[in-house]
Amino acid sequence: MAEETKNNIEDEEIEEVAENAVEAAVEEAEESESKIAETDEEDDEEESNAEKKESKVVDDILEIVESTLLTVFVIIMIFTYLLHPVTVMGPSMENTLLGKDRIFMSTVYSGPHYGDIIIINNDYAYLLDGEGKVYQKDINGSRLKECIIKRVIAEPGQTINIDAENQEVTVDGKVLNEPYIKDVMNFNPCAFDFPLTVPEGYYFVMGDNRTVSADSRNGEVGLIKKDEIYGKALLRYYHSDKLNFKLLMFNNK
Repeated sequence: MAEETKNNIEDEEIEEVAENAVEAAVEEAEESESKIAETDEEDDEEESNAEKKESKVVDDILEIVESTLLTVFVIIMIFTYLLHPVTVMGPSMENTLLGKDRIFMSTVYSGPHYGDIIIINNDYAYLLDGEGKVYQKDINGSRLKECIIKRVIAEPGQTINIDAENQEVTVDGKVLNEPYIKDVMNFNPCAFDFPLTVPEGYYFVMGDNRTVSADSRNGEVGLIKKDEIYGKALLRYYHSDKLNFKLLMFNNK
C-alpha cells in the first residue's frame, strides 16, 4: 500500500513537472511570437518610411521637371509670338540705331502709329499711278529687296508734305517736331508728288538719317503695305559692340 502511494506521488510530481514544462514552453513560444510580431511591425514601419521617402524624391523630381518644362514653354512662346531678335544693318536709322545694333521686335502690337520704328518685308514697292491708285512694282534685282527698318511718319488717311528746302515734314497741316533725325534731308528726286494723302492700308516711312535713308521717298520702297510689316521695334539691347538697353517706344503726344 505504501508502495502504491509512493508511486502515485511520483506520478503526480512527474505530471506537475511536465505541466510546468509545457507551460514554460507555451510562454516561451508566445514570447517568441510576440518578438517576431514586433520585429515584423518594425520592418513594416521601416519599409513604409522608405517608401514614403522614395515617393517624396520622385515627387520632387517630377515637380522640378514640370517647372523646367513650363519655363521652357513660356520662353518659346515669348520668342515665337512676342519677341524676335533683329540685327540692324546699315546707317539709315542713325543715330537712334547703328549698324549691327540688336533689337527686340514684337509681332503683337497696336497700330503702328506715328513715331513707331517698324521692320518691313520689302518684297515689292507700292507706288501711285496717274490716277492716284496704288500699284505694285516688282523690284527683283534691287539691293532694297530685303528686310528694312524705318520710322512711321504718316498713317493711312493722313496727308503728308515734305518741304526739302525748309527741311520740314508736315502731316495734316502740322509741322512735325522730329528730335530723332540725324541730319538734313537730301534733295534726291522723290517717287511721289506732295502733298500726298496716304491710301488706306498703307504707311509712309522714313529713316532717321534722312541724307542716306532709302525709304518711302525712294521708288524701290514706296508706300508700306500693312501686310508687309513684320513687327514693331520695342527694345534695343546691344549697341556700339556692348550690351546697352534702350526702350524704342516713341511718345507721339
